[in-house]
Order: sequence, then structure tokens, then C-alpha cells
Amino acid sequence: MNTFQALNVIDVSKFVEQKGKFSYLSWSDAVNELLRVCPTATWTISKSPDGWPYTETPAGCFVEVSLTIEGVTRTQVHPVLDHKNQTVTKPNAFQINTSIQRCLAKAISLHGLGLYIYRGEDLPDETHRFKPGEKEKIYQCVKDALNNGDETALKEVLDEYDSPEEKQKIWGIFTSQERSSIKELLSDDK
Repeated sequence: MNTFQALNVIDVSKFVEQKGKFSYLSWSDAVNELLRVCPTATWTISKSPDGWPYTETPAGCFVEVSLTIEGVTRTQVHPVLDHKNQTVTKPNAFQINTSIQRCLAKAISLHGLGLYIYRGEDLPDETHRFKPGEKEKIYQCVKDALNNGDETALKEVLDEYDSPEEKQKIWGIFTSQERSSIKELLSDDK
């Protein structure tokens, strides 16, 4: 099993929090889980030419974090946001620090840990978004049904979502391995 696979199978749903309409994994939980599996992981925060840990652009300020695990480096760029998730043009130290930590959590997800949390985040249509806590509830119900081999409970959860858009939204929560387990449990060839 490679590092991505090892991190991707870790269930971090118990750590997922809501902020407004967004789900996120706290940077401290992400770092804790990462270092349990990859204790030699390292990360760097990019600096602007004048030494600041953020870059100013006409669209707002951005931070950048690169995370290296076993020789593989993945880089995440994240906007500096205020408490309303709006981009900031003149950030304060707290906004910069918060954005760096969010960026680190997302860089960790690029290596597999909690990547499923961000599925659907880039969908522009609000009808494809989950209500606060909905994604985590669905994920946990399906995981419980899979762990218990309960086909009826699994069908009940999945049958609540009828349209192709809703089904696509639901499937996006799960890893390919989880999708295979769901299909296997629902198959008529048992």
C-alpha cells in the first residue's frame, strides 16, 4: 500500500467540523493523523520576495504550503480569508495564520487524508451542495451499514436521493474502494 492509499483509508469523519456551509478538517487533527502514519512528513510555507508568508494579487492575498511525504511534494494555494470567508486584500496576522493552517490541512488532503471532505466544494450550483452536517451523516450511515453488512439500511440511505445529480453528489463522498464495497453489498450476485 502506498502512502496515498494508507492516508486515504483513514476515517476522519469524527473530526469534521462545519463552518457555515463548509465542512472542514481542523489542521491540528489533520497534522495529528498525518504524523501518526508519516512521522517524517515535512512542510514549507512559501514566502513572497519581500519575505512575507503571503502574496498580494489584484484578486486578494494568497498563501502557499508544500507538503513532502517520502519524496513526493504536493503544493496547495489558499486565499487569505476573513471570518465571513471573503478574500482579504490587507490581511492581519491572524487571518494569515488561519489561512496557512487551512492551506496545510488541504495540502495534507492532497496526499489522501480526508480528501473526500472536499468533494463537491468546487461545484458552482448550490443544488449540488450538502446542508450542514448532511455529508457527514450520510457517510457515517453508509459506513455503519457496510460494517454491519446491512443491505436494507444501505438501501434506505441511498434511496433518499433520487435524481442523477443527487446520486452523483452522494457517490462523490466515497473513495473508489468504498464505492466498490457499496456496489458489492447491493449486488444481486451474493
